[in-house]
Amino acid sequence: MGGQPSVWAVDDGRRDGAGLPELEAEIVRCSACPRLVAWRAEVAEVKRAAFRDETYWGRPVPGFGDPSARLAVVGLAPAAHGANRTGRIFTGDRSGDWLFASMHRTGFANQPTSVSADDGLGLIGAWVCSAVRCAPPANKPTPEERDRCLPFLERELHLLASLGVVVALGRFAYDVVARMYRIPSRPAFGHGVVVPASYSVAPDGHRAPAIVCSYHPSQQNTFTGKLTESMLDSVFHTAAAIAGADSQGV
Repeated sequence: MGGQPSVWAVDDGRRDGAGLPELEAEIVRCSACPRLVAWRAEVAEVKRAAFRDETYWGRPVPGFGDPSARLAVVGLAPAAHGANRTGRIFTGDRSGDWLFASMHRTGFANQPTSVSADDGLGLIGAWVCSAVRCAPPANKPTPEERDRCLPFLERELHLLASLGVVVALGRFAYDVVARMYRIPSRPAFGHGVVVPASYSVAPDGHRAPAIVCSYHPSQQNTFTGKLTESMLDSVFHTAAAIAGADSQGV
């Protein structure tokens, strides 16, 4: 992916989600970052004791959801024993438990749980993905790994024709999304901070989405009370209002 030209340079007319399966296939077979390739494979082989009888995904993790999404959620990266195990982002870990329970309460998911890729979870007017597609050691991608993955996120959000708002989970995701949309003098990250679409400059000439910031639903934040259920729900209610959607039934 290194050196790949930005998708924003050309409007190819595919902004209705029709290119998402092709993008997913490209993401899954990516091996551009040697450190991440080695780590995701090691985790998939060694496994965690609780999952020793499971076959780990052990590959890059694409986004998933509703191609007609008005809202996109962008996280940091797959969890080593979560999405790197199950093959679906925010699935099989505590962060996903919090995220999808909130999305269910606010009308963006058909169920509150996400335990496996075939558990029946469906998103309603929403898409979920991550800034980096492979599980990184210590959950810390390098700047080079982040930048190699950026074209995937650009292309993915480009194909969501109805996108009106992005929920950035954590400072890392916010920085990536803000850089992608070329936001000058962007507001400092904080839970509930809203960056209106007027701040953004979508490089392809199309209307850029607004951004709503949220603390990441990591155990570090949820166990300490830094992020509560009501705080996370409030972010999705705000995002729904910005997207022109009814948060009780998008």
